[in-house]
This record gives sequence, structure tokens and C-alpha cells, in this order.
Amino acid sequence: MPTPHIEAKKEDIAKIVLMPGDPLRAKMIADSYLENYRLVNTVRNILAYTGFYKGKEITIFASGMGIPSIGIYSYELFQFYGVEEIIRIGTCGANRQDVKLLDVILAESASSLSTFAKLFDGTEENTIPSSIELNQKIEQAAKDNHITLKKGMILTSDVFDPYVEDINQYFANYPKEWNTLASEMEAFGLFYMAKKFNKKASCLLTVVDSPYDKKEISSEERQNSLNEMIIIALDSILK
Repeated sequence: MPTPHIEAKKEDIAKIVLMPGDPLRAKMIADSYLENYRLVNTVRNILAYTGFYKGKEITIFASGMGIPSIGIYSYELFQFYGVEEIIRIGTCGANRQDVKLLDVILAESASSLSTFAKLFDGTEENTIPSSIELNQKIEQAAKDNHITLKKGMILTSDVFDPYVEDINQYFANYPKEWNTLASEMEAFGLFYMAKKFNKKASCLLTVVDSPYDKKEISSEERQNSLNEMIIIALDSILK
């Protein structure tokens, strides 16, 4: 049952999806962590792989960048492929001084000024929560792996904030009461689609840039932190 953006048959997609932004990261996760996996989507080079993690079937499906992209893929996966759970894994920038480089963040909600939800069906909400049930499993997986999570609200932006010339003006555009931990570009769209279809979604992020800390992080440090995030997400599906 192909869609305009997914060529897989319905049976090729697992009920649980792990969703990185980068198609090559999807390939890396499949190569590194899955058994008996197969490539199930190549349309627009948005790669997807279905296989088994410790005996549990899972699909690793790239989302691309931004709310419109993840909105398309999560809509089609929830609506046409019977997917029940999607966990986004990605990178983010710190919005507060107490959020440090390489911290791993669990998004309890995502706030955005995007018009995506309003244009889609008139929804006026600009803060949407993630799944409490998925979050509890993720927290347990983090605890089992002795990995500390920072938990709270995140900001889903339409711009890549490191390119913003005046970061103080960037933050001033948003309501002060949001007090978000970090900025990224997709979670609000995913949480909106999950709520629309009565499905479950969550989001894990690794902090890779900060306006408060300009120190360089090595490629090895960055990859180790990303691996921690990936392991938490994968182990959570076993709970």
C-alpha cells in the first residue's frame, strides 16, 4: 500500500518506529543495532529499515528536517501503515545555561509558533504533550543504562537557531512562560499527528550546540552521546 512518499507494503513497517532526522543515521542504526533487517523505503532517499532489536520488531524511518517533513511521514505511518508508536531521536541546541553540551533530553511537551496545526485542521494549540506511557518506558531504559535525562518542554522552531544573528531576539519572540530546555525543528509536528490519530509519540534529543558554551566537542564525544540516546530509545521498546 504505497503512499506518495512511502513505497513499503503495510506489512513491511513495524508497529513501533524510531525516527531520526538523517537518512544516513537511520542506516547506521540499522547496521549497528538491528538483526535480520531489510531496506523498506528509498523514496526521496528517505531511508527506512525494518528488523529486530533483541527480538522485538522495529522500523527505523528517517523524517527529514522540519515540521512539514516529519508531518508528512508521521501522518502516513499512523494513518496508512498502522504504526502505534513513534520515538523521534535527534539533536538540539540549548535554550538555558543549565542545559549542557551532550546532555540527553526527554521532551515532555513541544511548543511552537508554527502555523502547521492551525493550517491542517484549525487547531489553535501551540503546546502539545508527548506520551506519558512512552516517557515512562524511556525513563526506565535510561535508568537501567545509568544515563541521566533532563526532562521538560522543548521548542520546535522553523529556523536553525545557530544561524540566527541575534539569539536574544530569537528567545524574545517566544512566551516567557514556555521556559524551554532546547530548540529543535520537528517534535511539535510529530506530537500533533500522534494526538490527531490517538497514537503515541515521544522525543529524545542530544544537545550539540549552545549559545552559552562555545567549546568544541569532538566527533567521538558527539557520537558516544548520540549512541546513548539511541540505546535508551531502543531499550525502551522492550519495556
